[in-house]
Amino acid sequence: MNKTILVTGGTGYIGSWVTKYLLEKGYNVCLTVRDKSKTEKYQHLLDIEKKSPGTLEFWEANLLSEGAFDEPAEGAFAIIHMASPFSLKFKDAQKELIDPALEGTRNVLNAANKSSTVKKVVLTSSVAAVHGDNIDMKELGLDEFTEEHFNTSSSLTHQPYSYSKVLAEKEAWKIYENQDKWKLVVINPSFVMGPSLGKISNSGSLDFMKDMLSGKYFSGAPDLMFGFVDVRDVAKAHIIALESETASGRHILAERTMSMYDFSRLIKKQYGNQFKLPLMKSPKFMLYLVGWMFGLTNKFIRRNVGYDIKLNASKSKKELGLEYTPIEKSVKDMVDQMMEKY
Repeated sequence: MNKTILVTGGTGYIGSWVTKYLLEKGYNVCLTVRDKSKTEKYQHLLDIEKKSPGTLEFWEANLLSEGAFDEPAEGAFAIIHMASPFSLKFKDAQKELIDPALEGTRNVLNAANKSSTVKKVVLTSSVAAVHGDNIDMKELGLDEFTEEHFNTSSSLTHQPYSYSKVLAEKEAWKIYENQDKWKLVVINPSFVMGPSLGKISNSGSLDFMKDMLSGKYFSGAPDLMFGFVDVRDVAKAHIIALESETASGRHILAERTMSMYDFSRLIKKQYGNQFKLPLMKSPKFMLYLVGWMFGLTNKFIRRNVGYDIKLNASKSKKELGLEYTPIEKSVKDMVDQMMEKY
């Protein structure tokens, strides 16, 4: 049996956990990296490889380079495509978010088309591809978001990260529908929390937790609702999607939805007054005055702050058999690690 898998984004926050689980299950993992000489970015995976039955192989490939994934895709029976920027701090949304997400998806899936061996692609999308603004649920007259829904409210100038995710996922489905060689399974995680395997990571999840602990929201947290999910559950979902004969379509991953303030209370419950956590929910009118300090536009505040969201994650439980880690554990493991590191 062919146990070779091409993995993009396998050195990142979610990707490192996926790579770890693949190595522990004895897979031959072909990892694409931008620069092989920067071993500090993947040393943690080399250390895991030493203790695992699986093997690691590195290929240099740039998301924006046409044909860059063709060679490593030939010989792999599956591709897990995770490489896509997740940053809420950027200067040029088109260059930093849209192009790598969209062109990267095209280049990786075109490599699947050219390969004589690839039978399955597992794509990491996001709930950002399911909905854009929190008010969407109310405007669409919905009780909850499900896998049927696609984000229609994001654009290059409004929520460009979410826009990059919906563009990339829709492109993936389009490419998939025009071929019959491989099967596509999509994972749509909500806000990912939990410990990091790598020493270097530029994930928005880690930035969010650092901001929360450092007192950035001390005077008040915006009344913003998110779905939350443990990074290890997201990684497991990828492995199950890869190995399952029956998994198909999209899969929303969320252990629960809660506001930033309620999330901060989970930290306070476990750590007391060790951190400068938010004192309260920030009133919406105040955010219009100070939102720019947090990178929030008036349109974002108007359409997201104070609106409830519900994410239906029942398909991930039924079809993937996923058992969710309580977010309390995700928070504890993540904060404990950050206290050691910083």
